Amino acid sequence: MRFVTWLLTYAAGLAVAAWLLDGIWFEGAKNGQAEVQDKIVPLLVVALILGLVSTFIEPVIKVLSLPFIILTLGFLLLVINALMLLLTARLADAFDLGFHVDGFWNALVGSLIITVVGWGVRTALPSDE
Repeated sequence: MRFVTWLLTYAAGLAVAAWLLDGIWFEGAKNGQAEVQDKIVPLLVVALILGLVSTFIEPVIKVLSLPFIILTLGFLLLVINALMLLLTARLADAFDLGFHVDGFWNALVGSLIITVVGWGVRTALPSDE
């Protein structure tokens, strides 16, 4: 159950970011039922990739950049999150999933949206404990 919650949290964040920002998008139909059918599988796979990147790569980068995170009072964490979203877009492109992020600033705002939506979803759901 925890895995499903984890995956759906990332998927919700990605969906909202793609909906709000023109610089983050999934290829496929733009309206109606066809849009949902074209984008649901790529959305879930990209959410899985983002979750794996956040689980395995992001902690290593945070540890290696800890002095700079302290020096910038945590603002470097925003940059790290944006870079993880850009890495996810590159990996999704390698697997031909049709997920695109146009540049660093869209990635930065998108990572903020994903974080806020993820926090909201985790807060709304009952805890596993």
